[in-house]
Amino acid sequence: MKEKIIEALKDEKKAKSIIEINAKIGLKSMKDLNELERNLKELTIDGILHETKKQEYMLMENTKTLKCGILHINKNGNGFVEIGNKQPDIFIKSEYLNGAINNDFVEIDFFSKNGEIEGKVLKVLKRDLHQIVGEIVKLKNKLTFKPDDEKLNIIVKLTKESSKQCVEGHKVLVEIDKEISTRTFIGKVIKIVGHKNDPGVDIICIALKHGIEIEFNENVKEELKHIPNIVSEDELKNRKNLTNKIIFTIDGDDTKDIDDAISLEKEDNKYILGVHIADVSHYVKVGTSLYESAYARGTSSYLADTVIPMLPHQLSNGICSLNPEEIRLTLTCEMTINENGKIIDYDIYPSYIKSRKQMTYKNVNKIIMEDEVVEGYEPYVDILKEMNKLAKILRKEKESRGYIDFGLDEAKIVQDETGKAIDVVKRVQLDGEKLIEDFMIAANETVATHINNMDLPFIYRVHDLPNSEKIEDFKNLLNQMGYHITSNINNITPLTMQHILNELRDKKEFSILSDMLLRSMKKAIYSTNNIGHFGLALKNYTHFTSPIRRFPDLTVHRLLRTYLFEKRIDLETINFNQKYLIDVAANSSEMEVASIEAEREVLEMKFAEYMENRIGRKCKGIISGVTNFGIFVELENLIQGLVHISTLKGHFTYVPELLSLVRADKKVKYRIGDEVEIIVVGANKENSTIDFEIMGNEDGDKE
Repeated sequence: MKEKIIEALKDEKKAKSIIEINAKIGLKSMKDLNELERNLKELTIDGILHETKKQEYMLMENTKTLKCGILHINKNGNGFVEIGNKQPDIFIKSEYLNGAINNDFVEIDFFSKNGEIEGKVLKVLKRDLHQIVGEIVKLKNKLTFKPDDEKLNIIVKLTKESSKQCVEGHKVLVEIDKEISTRTFIGKVIKIVGHKNDPGVDIICIALKHGIEIEFNENVKEELKHIPNIVSEDELKNRKNLTNKIIFTIDGDDTKDIDDAISLEKEDNKYILGVHIADVSHYVKVGTSLYESAYARGTSSYLADTVIPMLPHQLSNGICSLNPEEIRLTLTCEMTINENGKIIDYDIYPSYIKSRKQMTYKNVNKIIMEDEVVEGYEPYVDILKEMNKLAKILRKEKESRGYIDFGLDEAKIVQDETGKAIDVVKRVQLDGEKLIEDFMIAANETVATHINNMDLPFIYRVHDLPNSEKIEDFKNLLNQMGYHITSNINNITPLTMQHILNELRDKKEFSILSDMLLRSMKKAIYSTNNIGHFGLALKNYTHFTSPIRRFPDLTVHRLLRTYLFEKRIDLETINFNQKYLIDVAANSSEMEVASIEAEREVLEMKFAEYMENRIGRKCKGIISGVTNFGIFVELENLIQGLVHISTLKGHFTYVPELLSLVRADKKVKYRIGDEVEIIVVGANKENSTIDFEIMGNEDGDKE
């Protein structure tokens, strides 16, 4: 019926009543009219229709100044509504929020003010406010609840029964029962996470805030009792025995959930690369609580040194982990690769392996980069060096078609036994890490290409073309910085982006610029619609190699079993997957974003915690961002702090087209990429803020 309603209103420029809409659709029974009214309400809540005060309806797209989107409120209390569909966000002043809170789906009216587009909230269409994390604080000698998310700006009154065990300083998870007035709610404590000073509580609170489940339910725990600790003889049937092959794993020093192993053989000038992935789908079956739990989580979350796994440790570190000298069930993608890095033949099949050794990136890098023979690795030195040769061939082939390597550094938090941040170091990707990445990309592409050629429902990892306007803005920034690139951005291809990066690689601001260029691109997501992967310059790509920690990979394994091994490609199976995989892709993308945001928030919190003990320290850094309220400076260890405009000597004005703060006498200018010396003047773990002040250059020229 919704399609009929939309069709009926398609060409209407004025709102229509229910009677007028029904006259176009032609419903007769009272039951149908009730359904019409229900569908109109649902379309309004979804932002497809606008409902007037007279209960008349028209398509939102036919209105002149109305839009719908997600409201994001900043720390100043103002908001931006994210419209989507490549449309710019619309700014909302705090006085025009009309009771809306952070993450509400709202309908707004927008207008032009002083040449800028602003808006005001007309109504809240959807409110996704179910559970909130916060702290029990004492206010006027009374215990009350304070949400951790300052952007919410709401009052939550806790029921006495649910909060009677709470004390000041407790971090709690609260479920919202009802709204009793604008921005005021009744809630109940459903979990006391712990005291705010307890080790690990800070990280768990951030995970809960982003909807990441911490514990496994009783049904999952019951099912775990029936999961074996060792692989039985019966489970080896109809699988290829690869235990006689030299197969091993390469991971980080502290990795316990090992889901990929590799092997390599040579035939003349051809390489036979085997990528062997833990067959998690053998144990986590559709319809089980384990499966539903994995679906809900979507991914494992790695927050500082805390891992919140998608699967219970009994699986992720046990029977599914490719531990050395243990028989394990796997799915193998075996690829024949020529000397030019082209995959000329392949096979995908169920198998079982016995990994010879659990290697670490650190030791592998010593062998392939420093020609050092590490104790215990002697039998594998030659094969590791041959693997490194193949990895370089594969990478060269990828780069020839436009593979984009942003070369961005990542920060790693080092914590003590109490969970306190004691150091921040760069996570470096060397040849060993790149080797595994190149082999996994080859396997992922091979699997995706095979199913795509079969034209069957599938889940792909896709990456859309970048927004040409954002690339143009980036080029203008480079021009302002005095850098003129020759790459043609009118025809944006992966090779174009690669050339832009290569032209900037020798610039001192490369890390800042490459990060900005990456931000101008769209995010990779999961989808059943295969539009290709722009960043990898691939027509077909999926995630197959990490089923212990990503639900899409687990789904890909299930589909491989269904289509290839069980040969079930009947109409019923195809129809089911066509519908179900859309939900899998959407949920997996959503949970990936939640995990990434939680990881970013934990980093910012731990950065601030680390800097709390470094007040007064002087450091050198690079300006990584400029706003109307100050400049952000990034230190060598990737920590960023804010230099507020009020701390700068003289009157400074933000010049957006130059992405600069310029002093009134124009003798001092701060812009992105400038090197500055700062002093740390403040840090607050609770608010995840770090404050710097610029040293020197108060009176001299800075151009």
